[in-house]
Amino acid sequence: MMLGISLLASASAAELKLTFASYNVRYETQEDLGWRSWPDRLHRLIATVRRMDPDVMGVQEALHTQVADMRLSLPDYEFYGFGRDDGVKRGEYSGIFYRRSRFSADLTNAGQFWLSATPEVPGSMTWGNGIPRITTWIHLRDQTTQRGFTVYNTHWDHRHQGSRVEAAFLIAKRIDARKHANEPVVLLGDFNATEGNNAVDYLAGRTPQWPNALLDTYQTLHPQVKARRTLHFWQNHKEGWAKVDHILVTKPARVMRAEIIYAAAGELPASDHYPVCSTIVWP
Repeated sequence: MMLGISLLASASAAELKLTFASYNVRYETQEDLGWRSWPDRLHRLIATVRRMDPDVMGVQEALHTQVADMRLSLPDYEFYGFGRDDGVKRGEYSGIFYRRSRFSADLTNAGQFWLSATPEVPGSMTWGNGIPRITTWIHLRDQTTQRGFTVYNTHWDHRHQGSRVEAAFLIAKRIDARKHANEPVVLLGDFNATEGNNAVDYLAGRTPQWPNALLDTYQTLHPQVKARRTLHFWQNHKEGWAKVDHILVTKPARVMRAEIIYAAAGELPASDHYPVCSTIVWP
């Protein structure tokens, strides 16, 4: 018995080092032709994921058939998520991929909520956005260290600032009320807003209201970098401040890596967003 207690104490004291990615994969549409079409760009997208080599990845805008293609192409990952229109398969997913060999998932501590005043009602929209917006979450446990953490993956509205502000408040409340309050949190997503937007800054502690504000991983390592575009509208250019894709984590944490993953030299981009990737160590 004493040996078992000792092993558990050792595991809980171990550092937790994880690599996260957030990737808006661009929904499949007949308007995207040629190199922009989903069948043409799927292999580039999977190659980009392999370059990042994330332990956990949040994807946004993926339709059900796209999720199916990615799951077949990433057999070493498990997936959790649902369509935003009905909470089943209709509409875009903001789902979570995680390494099946590394993590155990608690599916009783997982789910999806709508960014609205009625967050448990599928498809609900009450804050001025004309499209349903969602957050998906899941509790994972690292099987080596036996340390747990909760992942949230979100996609905010692209037009309505009031909706984004309310989304930030709701997500903060959900994080505060999570089951494992002493374990780390990571928030991934396409916020459709950059640093300096008050909804983003609320979560990242650049405004003082939320006492449990998160750490902005990219800003922590690259505060002076001005070329930080992730939304490039298929133009494949890097200049500008349009970094709408973010990875935020609970403190204390050491950010080892925080990158925007641009298309490889001579390669076309796989989406109209560049993904972001961060490696984090929690003591």
